[in-house]
Amino acid sequence: MVQRADINSVLSDIRSLRAQMMQNQRIDQDQSVRGRVDGPRQVQQTQETQEAPSFSDMLGKAVNNVNELQQSTSELRTAYEMGDPNVDITQVMIASQKSSVSFEALTQVRNRVVRAYEDIMNMPI
Repeated sequence: MVQRADINSVLSDIRSLRAQMMQNQRIDQDQSVRGRVDGPRQVQQTQETQEAPSFSDMLGKAVNNVNELQQSTSELRTAYEMGDPNVDITQVMIASQKSSVSFEALTQVRNRVVRAYEDIMNMPI
C-alpha cells in the first residue's frame, strides 16, 4: 500500500519554504543596500547571484541555436549543390549531423518537460 503525505503537512512544508525564500530575498536586498555604502565588491557579488538565467531564457537560446545550425546546414547544402568549390561534402555532412543531433536533443528535452508537466497536473491534491 502506498503511503500518501497528509495535505496539511505538505502545505505547511511549502509555507515554511516560502518563508525561508522570502527571508533570503530580504537578506540579499539588505546586502545590496549595504554594498552601496561599503563598496563595489559586495554589490558585484549580489548582482552575480541575481543574474541567473531563467528556464525560459535557456530554452529559447537552445531553440535559437538549433535553428541557426539548421539554417547554416541548409546554406551549405545549397552551396554544395550549386557547385561552390569552397564547400566540401565532408563539411556538409558534418553540419548535417550536428543539426540532426541538436534537433533530436531539443526534442528529447521538450518531451521530458511535457511529461513532467503532465505528471504534475495528474498529482492528487
